[in-house]
Amino acid sequence: MKNSRLIIVAYLVLAGILVTQFNQMPNLDKQLVQAKADLKQAKLSQKKSKTIVSSPQSQQSTVSDSTNQVTHFVKTFSNQPTSTYPDSLKGLASQKVINELTQTFAPSVTFSDKAHYDVPLVGLKNAWGSDLEYLVIARSDVQSVAYTITYDTDEKQVTDMSRLTLKGAFDNEKQGFT
Repeated sequence: MKNSRLIIVAYLVLAGILVTQFNQMPNLDKQLVQAKADLKQAKLSQKKSKTIVSSPQSQQSTVSDSTNQVTHFVKTFSNQPTSTYPDSLKGLASQKVINELTQTFAPSVTFSDKAHYDVPLVGLKNAWGSDLEYLVIARSDVQSVAYTITYDTDEKQVTDMSRLTLKGAFDNEKQGFT
């Protein structure tokens, strides 16, 4: 009698363990799919890194071209009225950036017809990968404005930007703040 009860309890425990394992299978399948996707992304990233390391001249050319595009982008949006942004910035920036400029940045920055903005400083924050990060300062006689800009070398356009606050005045000759 005791043996049969013991066997029944053992079967119930084993059945409980088996049910628990079957319930975990969908989660394990999801984890497997995610792990495969992560592995694929890591392999692509590694391939890009190998390409960059094996061809630094190519990366240098990409950075130079991107820096010119970012400079052109900043000069374009800082020297034109916001109403022309959808047309003048098309191809230079993503639609998200154009919308942000039109709705957020432009009203808070004075871009008058009389003020002309120069771009005395375009600094590279991150030169590796397909997204290059820049620190850009646009300067007129009245004010200096700083931006962080992300340029996607695959899409060949600005994909993100934010405005930074400046303390002091940017001195063009010293290439720094006073």
